[in-house]
Amino acid sequence: MGDVSERFWAKLPDGSRDALVDRLSQSELQSVLLDVTRQRAAKVTPARLLQRWQQDRFVQPSTIDPRELVQTQQRLWELLPEKFDGVQLSPVTPLGTSSAIATINQHQVVSTIRGTEVASDPTNELAIEAAVRRRAGQDRVHLAACQRVVRAQPFDGPGMSAHFELFVLVSSARDTGSCRTEAELLIDHLSFWHAVLGDKAELSFTMFTESSLRDRIEDTVRPALDVAFTEDTERTKSASYYAGTGLGIGLGGAGLGSGTEGLGDGGFTTWTADLLGDAKERCLTSCISTERLTVIGA
Repeated sequence: MGDVSERFWAKLPDGSRDALVDRLSQSELQSVLLDVTRQRAAKVTPARLLQRWQQDRFVQPSTIDPRELVQTQQRLWELLPEKFDGVQLSPVTPLGTSSAIATINQHQVVSTIRGTEVASDPTNELAIEAAVRRRAGQDRVHLAACQRVVRAQPFDGPGMSAHFELFVLVSSARDTGSCRTEAELLIDHLSFWHAVLGDKAELSFTMFTESSLRDRIEDTVRPALDVAFTEDTERTKSASYYAGTGLGIGLGGAGLGSGTEGLGDGGFTTWTADLLGDAKERCLTSCISTERLTVIGA
């Protein structure tokens, strides 16, 4: 993208980059971009609109049956413990939500001209809401959301789409020492996913960084669960994304092939700690794809 971007900037008068990036205020930049967009939209013809609808991966409808998807959503909400507050998130979030706290490249999200970006990961948004509630004095925050997201990076797999739906959990609380808080949050999340997936649930963890959480998994987390919680020592994915420990959420069993059907993941992050400027904050996220769950009929 760097070389392509430089060619575009070269077409503009000297000083254009500085003016657009730094010298214009957010409201001034928004006004300029809105005017440009209005003029470009006025040139769109019905034929061009139809072509875009058929060719643009961002706007093409999902292949999932919405009636089946709604049934999956309803079941997830019915199984959610009362301690989790449901949050109906906006389809857009402040610009930089993904890059500022989750260090995701901004090219991987769809930015708007109004100082926002299209939601790409509801765990990021719920972490912000959790930080707001923690700052307001709430002792322990448990949030859940079901949201359709859009991601800009290309997907090549069969049935993969630029937009899809996630059901997510985010919990935040203050550290009480010896990873006791982390163990309690793990039990809350893993118990829910076990309830959703049943005894075919394949729940795993990966210690990207060794800590006393390993001891708490042995003496606190595993005894509290009614399903196996195995260690995945081969995983390297998201090692820099999660803070110390990542989770795997999958489904095994007859009719699903010899391996495990991956449905989602999760892990501990520093997001609420970063947002609140308090290293004692602990934040656990986990999520699954509702469409994948619907397709396999779990």
